[in-house]
Amino acid sequence: MMVHNVCMVSDFFFPNTGGVESHIYQLSQCLLQRGHKVVIITHAYGRRTGVRYLTNNLKVYYLPLMVAYNQCILPTLFPTLPIIRYILLREGITIVHGHSAFSALAHEAMFHACTMGINTVFTDHSLFGFADASSIITNKILKFSLADVQNVICVSHTSKENTVLRAALAPHKVYVIPNAVDSAVFTPDPSQRRSDRTTVVVMSRLVYRKGIDLLAGIIPVLCASHPDVHFLIGGDGPKRILLEEVREQYQLHDRVQLLGSVSHEDVRDVLVQGDIFLNTSLTEAFCIAIVEAESCGLQVVSTRIGGVPEVLPDQLIYLAEPSVKSLLNALKNAAEDKRRGRIISPRERHERISAMYTWQDVARRTETVYDATAELPSSTLADRIHRYSHSGSGWVLFVLLLVIVNYLFWKLLEILVPRKKIELVPTQITKSSQREAT
Repeated sequence: MMVHNVCMVSDFFFPNTGGVESHIYQLSQCLLQRGHKVVIITHAYGRRTGVRYLTNNLKVYYLPLMVAYNQCILPTLFPTLPIIRYILLREGITIVHGHSAFSALAHEAMFHACTMGINTVFTDHSLFGFADASSIITNKILKFSLADVQNVICVSHTSKENTVLRAALAPHKVYVIPNAVDSAVFTPDPSQRRSDRTTVVVMSRLVYRKGIDLLAGIIPVLCASHPDVHFLIGGDGPKRILLEEVREQYQLHDRVQLLGSVSHEDVRDVLVQGDIFLNTSLTEAFCIAIVEAESCGLQVVSTRIGGVPEVLPDQLIYLAEPSVKSLLNALKNAAEDKRRGRIISPRERHERISAMYTWQDVARRTETVYDATAELPSSTLADRIHRYSHSGSGWVLFVLLLVIVNYLFWKLLEILVPRKKIELVPTQITKSSQREAT
């Protein structure tokens, strides 16, 4: 087995909560257990800055960079090269793994790694359109950023098709590795449910793309037609005010509970209180939330969008079109099946999810991508110039200027701060490595 020194990079990491944050943490822990070295680079969160250590000595660099919008740093490109170069050399990194197309820090780190001749991998966690202004700009940036990346990972086949088209990638460079769930944490507990009611749980960021407008249309209609239905909603965001207005207008204070932001360690305790989990997202590459809910034994109702139909078999999910009418019908069917006892038991749901999705399997498959990446030659400046010159982008000259200036800046740093003066981190031999050696 090849042993890799991996640097995970993203703007999104703990203490922030979300699917990307959980993915990076769980994957890193499993890679550590398999004998690889893993460090994480993200930006500072409040007073959490500098170097911190998490479970199993997972080292995290919280860099003092300016956050511009939605937990993403202000894109600056060149100013981040000195500190990222220092970390990559000090840690002896052989693969830089960026996460999320939204993350400016991930794109900059991969760009610098390519300048330094370090191989890169990128995981895309989202789906994007092609017509609106923000998608067009993001896709242009993604095409420029991924031109140098050796391999790309997507979390569903739908996501792969989307990424290949957006970034003009060769399909053989893109691997599909789904998300997973820690089934030891997300366990069912039917004793927490109320027998006199049907509780619908929603755990989501309260933003437009999560379909909160659909949720606002569903709540008053379902509550009017089903007196025993209650809503338990976790998450925060700009659309919370809409849900508060609906609750106020229809006097549903005793039936709609808004929990606000819920930390990841408390998500399971919220889920087990429910009977049905509702996902109203308008776009999802995978949706790890429905897997966590299924692992906790809930019936799952979701919009039929993106990669969601790939996630669960038909027996475990009620799919609906992204409309209030279709989602209401699916919720009514789920509630009726519960009343008549025509549902799979929470324990069986949990056992099936435990067999389908494990982080150990995700780590093993990611390791295969790393092995393939390590065997590829790193790009030289001439290779990068040739690649960008034939990329078909309308801003080739500007991109080439960035590549050349970044390369010259790196060469200057090699003179001013030679790598022989950078103290290397002592190599720690993990138990897994020792087993491999023996």
